[in-house]
Amino acid sequence: YGRGSSGGGSGSKRCDMRAKLERSRQSARECRARKKLRYQYLEELVADREKAVLVLRHELDMYRQYFKEMDEGNIPEAVLQILEREQEEREQQIAQQK
Repeated sequence: YGRGSSGGGSGSKRCDMRAKLERSRQSARECRARKKLRYQYLEELVADREKAVLVLRHELDMYRQYFKEMDEGNIPEAVLQILEREQEEREQQIAQQK
């Protein structure tokens, strides 16, 4: 009734399904590519943070050593240099204010 014997509708539907399937596959490829980039970005971020943590741990160990030496009555050379540098900066600021 109404369709006849040509069967023209099924070829069009099959073509639509193939196009839909290809769009779906393309969308999945793009999604995987975005996911891969996101993971790469996050891995780089983690690596940078881990490097920063190592630098801070080293700095903390250095200060602990300074304080240990000061508790023993010794002033580390590095601390003396820092104090001298700060003193020079204060003197320069005072000279500039005059």
